[in-house]
Amino acid sequence: MKEIRTFTGEEVEEKLQYGPCVDLMEETLLKLHKGGFEQYLRKSEVMPGGNIIAFMPAYCFDGYFGAKILSVFPKNSRDGYPSHQGQVMIFDGTHGELTALADATAVTKIRTGCVSAAASRCLARKDSKVLALLGAGEQAESHLKAISAVFALDEVRVWNHRFDKAESFCEAHRGISGIENVRACASAEEAVRGADIICTLTASKEPIIDRSWLKPGAHINAVGACTKAARELDSATVRAARFFCDSRESVFAEAGDFVIPMNAGEIGKEQLLGTLGELFAGEIEGRTSDEDITVFESLGIAAEDLASVKYLADLER
Repeated sequence: MKEIRTFTGEEVEEKLQYGPCVDLMEETLLKLHKGGFEQYLRKSEVMPGGNIIAFMPAYCFDGYFGAKILSVFPKNSRDGYPSHQGQVMIFDGTHGELTALADATAVTKIRTGCVSAAASRCLARKDSKVLALLGAGEQAESHLKAISAVFALDEVRVWNHRFDKAESFCEAHRGISGIENVRACASAEEAVRGADIICTLTASKEPIIDRSWLKPGAHINAVGACTKAARELDSATVRAARFFCDSRESVFAEAGDFVIPMNAGEIGKEQLLGTLGELFAGEIEGRTSDEDITVFESLGIAAEDLASVKYLADLER
C-alpha cells in the first residue's frame, strides 16, 4: 500500500502559493481542453434544512483520478464556519489506491482565486489598477491575493451586505502586496463604478451588478452564484459582455447568470464564446479592444482541485 499524504488546511495555505497556483490553474485548464482530463459534471443533493452535499469527480490521464466531496452550508458565516467544507481525494490510476487527502476548504479557496486571476490575466486590460470585491468572505481574501500577484493594483474596494464585515476585511487586509488603499464601500455601485476588475463573491440570488455601473473595458469574475436559480449579474451585463467560462457543460447546468437570461429569451447560447482552455490555447479571441466588457463565469471544476492536491503531493516527494 502506498503512503497516503495528508494536508491540513494550514498546510495547504502554507504550501499552495498564489503565484505558482495561478500558473498551475492555467496549465490545468489548458490540459483539460486538450483532453488531459475526463471531467464529469458535479453531483449534488439538497439535504434537510436546505444544505447541500456535493461530489465532484475527474480523471487525469497522467495516472491519477479523484474527487472533492463537500458539504455546503450557506448560513455558516453567521456562526464563524466556512460555507464549504470537505476533502479532496487523489487515487492512483493503476490500482485505485488512495494516495493523497487534502482539506477542501483551503484548496477551494486558493484555487478559485487563482483561476480568476488566470482569467483576469487573459481577459482584463493589462493596465488594470482598481479591484472591486463584492463580498468579504474567504473568497475575497483569495481573490485579493491571487489577482494582486498578477496585476500592480493601487486600489481595492470592498462591498458586503454587512458593511461592518467589509470594514473588518479592509482592516485585516490593508497592506497586502503593498496595497494600502483598501477601503469599504457603502454600496455595490460605489465599489463597481470605475473599477477595472470586479469579482462577485456572494450568495446573492438577485443581481448585484447593473450594466450602467460598468466602465468601458471592465472585466468581471462571476464566482458566487453557482445554481440555476441564483445570479449576480443583470441580463444587460451578460448581453453586453464577451462571456467565457471554465466548463460549457457547467454553465448550461448550473449558471443562473447565463441560464436565467437565456431562458427568458434575452440571450442565445452563442453568447457563451468559449472556455478558458480555448483562450489559453489561442483558439478563440478574448478581449478585442480596450472598450470590451468581459466576463469569466467561474463554476469550479474537479480538475482544478485534483491538480492542486497532486501539486502538493509532488512537493512532498
